[in-house]
Amino acid sequence: MKLDKIDLKILREMQRDGTITNLELAEQVGLSPSPCARRVKQLEESGIIDRTVTLLNPSQLGLKLIALIQIAMDRHTPDRFEEFERQVAGYPEVVECSLITGQSADYLLKVIVPDMEYYQEFLLNKITRIKGVSDVHSSFIMRQVIHSTELPLNHLQP
Repeated sequence: MKLDKIDLKILREMQRDGTITNLELAEQVGLSPSPCARRVKQLEESGIIDRTVTLLNPSQLGLKLIALIQIAMDRHTPDRFEEFERQVAGYPEVVECSLITGQSADYLLKVIVPDMEYYQEFLLNKITRIKGVSDVHSSFIMRQVIHSTELPLNHLQP
C-alpha cells in the first residue's frame, strides 16, 4: 500500500493516542469523518495498523523491575529454538523475546516483574529449566531514558 501525506498524519495521530475518535482524527488530519474512517479501515486491512492497545503504567501496578536477559542455547537446532520460544511465549513476565546475533547469546528477553525476589524465582524456576538453556546473563534497567511505542515514519515521506 502506497502511503500519502494524509495516511502518514493518520498514523502519527493514532500512534500518539489510540483512543482518538474518528471525528477528532478527521479534524486533526483535515478530512471529513467518512473518508477518514475509510482510510483507517484500509490501513487496518493492509496490516499497517496491526492492532490498537492500551498501555499500562508498570510502576503503578507494582512492576518495578525490568530485566534484560541474554540467553545462550546449547544447540542451534530448529526444535531447540521452537521449544524455547513456545515456553517463553507462555510467561506473561516476558514482554519481548528476540532471536539475536552478534553476541554470545541467542535470545534477548525483556522481562518485567515486581522485584528482585520475584525475578530470582522466575529465573530459577522457569527460564533456567527450559531444555537447552546453557547460559544466562541478566542486566537491569536503572532508569528508562527514552521509552516510546511510536514508530518513526520520516523515511516514508511522499
